[in-house]
Amino acid sequence: MKAKLILENGMIFEGNAFGYLKESVGEVVFNTGMTGYQEILTDPSYYGQIVTLTYPLIGNYGINLDDMESNSPKVNAIVVREYAKHPNNFRCEMDLEGYLKSNSIIGLYDIDTRALTRTIRDQGTMKGIIALRDLTESQIKNKFDNFSNKRAVDSVTTKEVYQLNKLGKNRHVAIIDFGIKESIIKGFLDRDCKVTVFSAKTTSDEILSYNPDLIFLSNGPGDPKDLECIPEVIRILSEYKPIAGICLGHQLMALSFGANTVKLKFGHRGCNHPVKDISTEKIYITSQNHGYVVEKVPEDFHITHISLNDNTIEGMAHNTKNIFTIQFHPEASPGPVECNKLFDKFIELASEGRN
Repeated sequence: MKAKLILENGMIFEGNAFGYLKESVGEVVFNTGMTGYQEILTDPSYYGQIVTLTYPLIGNYGINLDDMESNSPKVNAIVVREYAKHPNNFRCEMDLEGYLKSNSIIGLYDIDTRALTRTIRDQGTMKGIIALRDLTESQIKNKFDNFSNKRAVDSVTTKEVYQLNKLGKNRHVAIIDFGIKESIIKGFLDRDCKVTVFSAKTTSDEILSYNPDLIFLSNGPGDPKDLECIPEVIRILSEYKPIAGICLGHQLMALSFGANTVKLKFGHRGCNHPVKDISTEKIYITSQNHGYVVEKVPEDFHITHISLNDNTIEGMAHNTKNIFTIQFHPEASPGPVECNKLFDKFIELASEGRN
Protein backbone atom coordinates (compact mmCIF):
# COMPACT_ATOMS: atom_id res chain seq x y z
CA MET A 1 0.00 0.00 0.00
CA LYS A 2 1.33 3.42 -0.96
CA ALA A 3 2.31 5.71 1.92
CA LYS A 4 4.38 8.80 2.49
CA LEU A 5 6.45 10.40 5.22
CA ILE A 6 5.71 14.11 5.57
CA LEU A 7 8.35 16.06 7.47
CA GLU A 8 7.83 19.23 9.44
CA ASN A 9 10.01 21.14 6.97
CA GLY A 10 7.68 20.23 4.08
CA MET A 11 9.76 17.44 2.56
CA ILE A 12 7.89 14.29 1.50
CA PHE A 13 9.32 10.79 1.07
CA GLU A 14 7.08 8.39 -0.81
CA GLY A 15 7.16 4.64 -0.26
CA ASN A 16 5.00 1.73 0.84
CA ALA A 17 3.43 0.83 4.15
CA PHE A 18 3.74 -2.48 5.98
CA GLY A 19 2.77 -3.71 9.41
CA TYR A 20 -0.34 -2.15 10.95
CA LEU A 21 -1.86 0.20 8.37
CA LYS A 22 -2.76 3.22 10.42
CA GLU A 23 -1.50 6.79 10.19
CA SER A 24 1.17 7.80 12.71
CA VAL A 25 2.89 11.00 13.85
CA GLY A 26 6.07 11.31 15.89
CA GLU A 27 9.56 12.72 16.22
CA VAL A 28 11.70 11.42 13.35
CA VAL A 29 15.15 10.14 14.39
CA PHE A 30 17.71 7.74 12.95
CA ASN A 31 19.69 4.82 14.37
CA THR A 32 22.98 3.74 12.80
CA GLY A 33 23.16 0.20 14.22
CA MET A 34 23.62 -2.71 11.82
CA THR A 35 21.64 -5.13 14.00
CA GLY A 36 19.29 -4.94 16.95
CA TYR A 37 16.05 -3.71 15.41
CA GLN A 38 14.04 -5.79 17.89
CA GLU A 39 15.75 -4.17 20.88
CA ILE A 40 15.28 -0.75 19.28
CA LEU A 41 11.56 -1.32 18.74
CA THR A 42 11.03 -2.26 22.40
CA ASP A 43 13.39 0.26 24.03
CA PRO A 44 11.24 2.69 26.08
CA SER A 45 13.67 5.52 25.30
CA TYR A 46 12.20 5.56 21.77
CA TYR A 47 8.69 6.27 23.04
CA GLY A 48 6.88 8.71 20.73
CA GLN A 49 9.43 8.50 17.92
CA ILE A 50 9.46 7.42 14.29
CA VAL A 51 12.76 5.56 14.02
CA THR A 52 14.66 5.42 10.75
CA LEU A 53 17.03 2.46 10.54
CA THR A 54 20.02 3.29 8.36
CA TYR A 55 21.04 -0.33 7.72
CA PRO A 56 19.42 -1.15 4.34
CA LEU A 57 17.83 -4.54 5.14
CA ILE A 58 15.75 -4.95 8.29
CA GLY A 59 13.93 -8.05 9.52
CA ASN A 60 16.25 -10.67 8.02
CA TYR A 61 16.59 -12.64 11.26
CA GLY A 62 12.98 -12.13 12.34
CA ILE A 63 11.67 -11.59 15.86
CA ASN A 64 12.07 -13.77 18.94
CA LEU A 65 10.49 -13.54 22.38
CA ASP A 66 13.75 -13.49 24.37
CA ASP A 67 15.38 -10.23 23.27
CA MET A 68 12.61 -7.77 24.13
CA GLU A 69 13.68 -4.71 26.13
CA SER A 70 10.14 -4.12 27.43
CA ASN A 71 6.74 -5.76 27.20
CA SER A 72 5.77 -4.12 23.89
CA PRO A 73 7.13 -1.87 21.10
CA LYS A 74 7.50 1.74 22.20
CA VAL A 75 8.17 3.40 18.83
CA ASN A 76 5.37 5.17 16.98
CA ALA A 77 6.60 3.81 13.64
CA ILE A 78 9.70 2.58 11.82
CA VAL A 79 11.16 3.58 8.46
CA VAL A 80 13.40 1.19 6.49
CA ARG A 81 14.88 0.88 3.02
CA GLU A 82 13.83 -2.75 2.66
CA TYR A 83 12.29 -5.28 5.02
CA ALA A 84 12.77 -9.04 4.78
CA LYS A 85 9.50 -10.83 4.15
CA HIS A 86 11.07 -14.26 4.67
CA PRO A 87 13.47 -14.16 7.66
CA ASN A 88 15.87 -17.02 8.28
CA ASN A 89 17.36 -17.66 11.72
CA PHE A 90 17.18 -20.55 14.17
CA ARG A 91 15.83 -18.21 16.87
CA CYS A 92 13.14 -16.66 14.68
CA GLU A 93 9.60 -17.01 16.05
CA MET A 94 7.75 -14.53 13.83
CA ASP A 95 8.46 -12.10 11.04
CA LEU A 96 8.84 -8.35 11.46
CA GLU A 97 5.60 -7.42 9.70
CA GLY A 98 3.56 -9.85 11.78
CA TYR A 99 5.08 -8.42 14.95
CA LEU A 100 4.24 -4.85 13.90
CA LYS A 101 0.69 -5.84 12.99
CA SER A 102 0.09 -7.56 16.31
CA ASN A 103 1.27 -4.45 18.16
CA SER A 104 -0.46 -1.80 15.99
CA ILE A 105 2.77 -0.27 14.67
CA ILE A 106 3.07 1.01 11.10
CA GLY A 107 6.22 0.68 9.02
CA LEU A 108 7.34 2.51 5.88
CA TYR A 109 9.72 0.96 3.32
CA ASP A 110 11.02 1.58 -0.20
CA ILE A 111 12.27 5.07 0.57
CA ASP A 112 15.79 6.49 0.38
CA THR A 113 16.78 6.24 4.05
CA ARG A 114 20.19 7.73 3.28
CA ALA A 115 18.57 10.92 1.99
CA LEU A 116 16.23 11.01 4.99
CA THR A 117 19.14 10.54 7.39
CA ARG A 118 21.11 13.33 5.72
CA THR A 119 18.07 15.60 5.99
CA ILE A 120 17.78 14.98 9.74
CA ARG A 121 21.55 15.31 10.17
CA ASP A 122 21.64 18.65 8.34
CA GLN A 123 18.39 20.22 9.51
CA GLY A 124 17.93 18.52 12.88
CA THR A 125 15.36 16.23 14.42
CA MET A 126 11.82 17.15 13.44
CA LYS A 127 8.28 15.84 13.58
CA GLY A 128 6.91 13.63 10.85
CA ILE A 129 3.67 12.01 9.72
CA ILE A 130 3.35 8.65 8.00
CA ALA A 131 0.20 9.10 5.95
CA LEU A 132 -1.81 6.61 3.88
CA ARG A 133 -3.81 9.32 2.10
CA ASP A 134 -3.38 12.85 0.83
CA LEU A 135 -3.58 15.43 3.61
CA THR A 136 -4.40 19.10 3.29
CA GLU A 137 -2.02 21.71 4.67
CA SER A 138 -4.43 22.42 7.54
CA GLN A 139 -4.67 18.71 8.39
CA ILE A 140 -0.88 18.42 8.41
CA LYS A 141 -0.51 21.50 10.59
CA ASN A 142 -3.17 20.24 12.98
CA LYS A 143 -1.45 16.87 13.39
CA PHE A 144 1.92 18.47 14.07
CA ASP A 145 0.43 20.96 16.52
CA ASN A 146 -1.39 18.22 18.43
CA PHE A 147 1.63 15.93 18.78
CA SER A 148 3.74 16.25 21.92
CA ASN A 149 6.19 13.87 23.55
CA LYS A 150 6.27 15.88 26.76
CA ARG A 151 6.05 13.79 29.95
CA ALA A 152 6.86 10.65 27.96
CA VAL A 153 8.29 9.04 31.12
CA ASP A 154 4.79 8.92 32.63
CA SER A 155 3.78 6.49 29.88
CA VAL A 156 6.67 4.04 30.31
CA THR A 157 7.51 3.99 34.03
CA THR A 158 6.29 1.10 36.17
CA LYS A 159 2.97 1.65 37.92
CA GLU A 160 3.88 -0.46 40.96
CA VAL A 161 6.96 -1.25 43.01
CA TYR A 162 8.30 -4.75 42.28
CA GLN A 163 11.24 -6.82 43.42
CA LEU A 164 13.48 -9.33 41.64
CA ASN A 165 15.95 -11.85 43.04
CA LYS A 166 14.82 -11.20 46.61
CA LEU A 167 17.38 -13.66 47.96
CA GLY A 168 20.28 -12.10 46.05
CA LYS A 169 23.52 -12.20 48.03
CA ASN A 170 25.12 -9.15 46.46
CA ARG A 171 23.99 -5.54 46.97
CA HIS A 172 20.41 -4.32 47.07
CA VAL A 173 19.86 -1.98 44.10
CA ALA A 174 16.90 0.41 44.03
CA ILE A 175 16.11 1.35 40.44
CA ILE A 176 14.09 4.47 39.66
CA ASP A 177 12.37 3.51 36.44
CA PHE A 178 12.19 6.29 33.85
CA GLY A 179 11.77 3.70 31.08
CA ILE A 180 14.31 1.05 31.95
CA LYS A 181 15.48 -1.63 29.53
CA GLU A 182 15.28 -5.26 30.60
CA SER A 183 18.96 -5.77 29.82
CA ILE A 184 19.94 -3.13 32.38
CA ILE A 185 18.01 -4.98 35.08
CA LYS A 186 19.67 -8.18 33.87
CA GLY A 187 23.07 -6.54 34.36
CA PHE A 188 22.40 -6.37 38.09
CA LEU A 189 20.64 -9.73 38.32
CA ASP A 190 23.61 -11.43 36.63
CA ARG A 191 25.71 -10.14 39.53
CA ASP A 192 23.32 -11.65 42.06
CA CYS A 193 21.94 -8.31 43.23
CA LYS A 194 18.57 -7.93 44.85
CA VAL A 195 16.64 -5.42 42.73
CA THR A 196 13.69 -3.22 43.68
CA VAL A 197 12.14 -1.15 40.87
CA PHE A 198 10.28 2.07 41.69
CA SER A 199 8.04 4.35 39.64
CA ALA A 200 9.46 7.69 38.54
CA LYS A 201 6.83 9.26 40.79
CA THR A 202 8.07 7.59 43.99
CA THR A 203 9.11 9.83 46.87
CA SER A 204 12.57 9.77 48.40
CA ASP A 205 11.12 8.67 51.75
CA GLU A 206 9.54 5.58 50.21
CA ILE A 207 12.74 4.61 48.42
CA LEU A 208 14.84 5.08 51.55
CA SER A 209 12.37 3.00 53.58
CA TYR A 210 13.64 -0.05 51.63
CA ASN A 211 17.21 0.74 52.77
CA PRO A 212 18.93 -0.09 49.46
CA ASP A 213 22.70 -0.14 49.06
CA LEU A 214 22.61 1.72 45.75
CA ILE A 215 20.18 4.04 43.95
CA PHE A 216 20.18 3.57 40.19
CA LEU A 217 18.69 6.17 37.80
CA SER A 218 17.58 4.51 34.57
CA ASN A 219 17.40 5.51 30.94
CA GLY A 220 14.16 6.88 29.52
CA PRO A 221 12.55 9.04 26.83
CA GLY A 222 12.10 12.75 26.40
CA ASP A 223 13.48 15.97 27.81
CA PRO A 224 14.90 15.62 31.35
CA LYS A 225 13.61 19.11 32.18
CA ASP A 226 10.04 17.79 31.85
CA LEU A 227 10.59 15.90 35.11
CA GLU A 228 10.50 18.95 37.36
CA CYS A 229 10.12 17.10 40.67
CA ILE A 230 12.82 14.47 40.14
CA PRO A 231 15.95 16.60 40.81
CA GLU A 232 14.83 17.34 44.37
CA VAL A 233 14.24 13.62 44.99
CA ILE A 234 17.72 12.84 43.67
CA ARG A 235 19.34 15.55 45.82
CA ILE A 236 17.75 14.09 48.95
CA LEU A 237 18.74 10.54 48.04
CA SER A 238 22.34 11.63 47.41
CA GLU A 239 22.63 12.68 51.04
CA TYR A 240 22.03 9.11 52.19
CA LYS A 241 22.95 6.63 49.47
CA PRO A 242 25.42 6.07 46.60
CA ILE A 243 23.89 6.80 43.20
CA ALA A 244 24.63 5.55 39.68
CA GLY A 245 22.83 6.33 36.46
CA ILE A 246 22.61 5.81 32.71
CA CYS A 247 21.42 8.13 29.93
CA LEU A 248 18.36 10.09 31.16
CA GLY A 249 19.47 9.26 34.70
CA HIS A 250 22.83 10.89 33.94
CA GLN A 251 21.09 14.03 32.68
CA LEU A 252 18.79 14.19 35.70
CA MET A 253 21.77 13.92 38.02
CA ALA A 254 23.32 16.96 36.33
CA LEU A 255 20.09 18.94 36.71
CA SER A 256 19.85 17.89 40.36
CA PHE A 257 23.16 19.59 41.15
CA GLY A 258 22.48 22.78 39.22
CA ALA A 259 23.91 22.04 35.77
CA ASN A 260 22.09 22.39 32.45
CA THR A 261 21.06 19.99 29.69
CA VAL A 262 20.60 20.88 26.03
CA LYS A 263 19.03 19.19 23.02
CA LEU A 264 21.36 17.84 20.35
CA LYS A 265 20.71 18.70 16.72
CA PHE A 266 20.00 15.08 15.78
CA GLY A 267 20.98 12.98 18.80
CA HIS A 268 23.20 9.95 19.27
CA ARG A 269 21.47 6.69 18.36
CA GLY A 270 23.34 3.56 17.39
CA CYS A 271 25.88 1.01 18.62
CA ASN A 272 29.05 2.38 17.06
CA HIS A 273 29.82 5.55 19.03
CA PRO A 274 33.44 5.97 20.24
CA VAL A 275 33.85 7.14 23.84
CA LYS A 276 37.09 7.91 25.69
CA ASP A 277 37.61 6.98 29.34
CA ILE A 278 39.65 9.94 30.57
CA SER A 279 41.26 8.11 33.51
CA THR A 280 42.67 5.28 31.37
CA GLU A 281 42.69 6.99 27.95
CA LYS A 282 41.11 3.85 26.51
CA ILE A 283 38.57 4.14 23.69
CA TYR A 284 35.36 2.14 23.80
CA ILE A 285 32.76 1.58 21.10
CA THR A 286 29.43 2.18 22.81
CA SER A 287 25.70 1.85 22.37
CA GLN A 288 23.83 5.16 22.63
CA ASN A 289 20.28 6.45 22.45
CA HIS A 290 19.69 10.04 23.51
CA GLY A 291 18.63 13.40 22.16
CA TYR A 292 19.84 15.52 25.10
CA VAL A 293 23.23 15.96 26.75
CA VAL A 294 24.75 17.55 29.82
CA GLU A 295 26.11 20.94 28.75
CA LYS A 296 28.59 21.32 31.62
CA VAL A 297 29.22 19.19 34.69
CA PRO A 298 27.93 20.57 38.00
CA GLU A 299 30.19 22.06 40.64
CA ASP A 300 32.04 19.37 42.64
CA PHE A 301 31.79 16.92 39.70
CA HIS A 302 34.45 15.96 37.16
CA ILE A 303 34.17 14.49 33.67
CA THR A 304 35.02 10.78 33.37
CA HIS A 305 34.13 10.06 29.72
CA ILE A 306 33.79 12.11 26.52
CA SER A 307 32.42 11.43 23.04
CA LEU A 308 35.07 11.35 20.34
CA ASN A 309 32.47 12.29 17.72
CA ASP A 310 31.54 15.67 19.15
CA ASN A 311 33.30 15.98 22.55
CA THR A 312 30.03 15.95 24.49
CA ILE A 313 30.08 14.73 28.09
CA GLU A 314 29.59 10.96 28.33
CA GLY A 315 30.27 10.42 32.03
CA MET A 316 30.78 12.25 35.30
CA ALA A 317 31.50 11.54 38.96
CA HIS A 318 31.21 13.54 42.18
CA ASN A 319 34.47 14.61 43.80
CA THR A 320 33.50 13.45 47.31
CA LYS A 321 30.17 11.60 47.15
CA ASN A 322 29.67 8.09 45.77
CA ILE A 323 28.00 9.26 42.56
CA PHE A 324 28.86 8.09 39.06
CA THR A 325 26.72 8.43 35.92
CA ILE A 326 27.24 7.82 32.21
CA GLN A 327 25.44 8.91 29.07
CA PHE A 328 26.00 5.75 27.02
CA HIS A 329 24.58 2.24 27.55
CA PRO A 330 27.05 -0.31 29.03
CA GLU A 331 24.44 -3.08 28.78
CA ALA A 332 24.49 -2.62 24.97
CA SER A 333 21.57 -4.72 23.61
CA PRO A 334 22.15 -4.03 20.82
CA GLY A 335 25.84 -3.25 20.58
CA PRO A 336 29.30 -4.22 21.78
CA VAL A 337 29.51 -5.46 25.37
CA GLU A 338 32.99 -4.16 26.22
CA CYS A 339 31.55 -1.59 28.65
CA ASN A 340 29.46 -4.16 30.53
CA LYS A 341 32.05 -4.18 33.32
CA LEU A 342 30.78 -0.76 34.37
CA PHE A 343 28.00 -2.59 36.22
CA ASP A 344 30.77 -3.81 38.53
CA LYS A 345 31.78 -0.20 39.08
CA PHE A 346 28.19 0.69 39.94
CA ILE A 347 28.16 -2.08 42.53
CA GLU A 348 31.52 -0.89 43.91
CA LEU A 349 29.83 2.44 44.66
CA ALA A 350 27.35 0.53 46.79
CA SER A 351 30.14 -1.31 48.59
CA GLU A 352 32.00 1.91 49.35
CA GLY A 353 28.84 3.58 50.63
CA ARG A 354 27.47 0.70 52.66
CA ASN A 355 27.04 1.25 56.39
